[in-house]
Amino acid sequence: MTTPSRRHLLRAKDLVDRRYREPLDVPALASAAHLSVAHFSREFRRAFGETPHRYLLTRRLERAAELLRQTDRSIPEICFDVGLRSVGSFTTSFGRAFGLSPAAYRDAYPPAAARAPIPTCLIQAWGRPGYSSFREDERRVA
Repeated sequence: MTTPSRRHLLRAKDLVDRRYREPLDVPALASAAHLSVAHFSREFRRAFGETPHRYLLTRRLERAAELLRQTDRSIPEICFDVGLRSVGSFTTSFGRAFGLSPAAYRDAYPPAAARAPIPTCLIQAWGRPGYSSFREDERRVA
């Protein structure tokens, strides 16, 4: 494969990574790579080890798994948010990829409310001493 083809394939792969929520299909990705659909599919699989459709589905399912772990949003809401159109297909695909249904996967993690992330700046402020004896404009008296 020539260098321009690799660059075009990476452009399509980046498009999937960036816009997986949107209604993307193989013809749209092939168009972004400036290749015919058949040639794009062959070259994508050769370069990345999976078909463009499988890569897109994998990105969507990975994001759905993250949302299931990190939020309390409903499973249908997560399904549609990651760009899938059918809750039934989502459940089947998720089960194949992760070995559990979305509900069982979520149940394997503590509720999101119990693990609310605390911003680093707040942790640092809380851990900071209440006073500071170091100042450049004051002399320390012994």
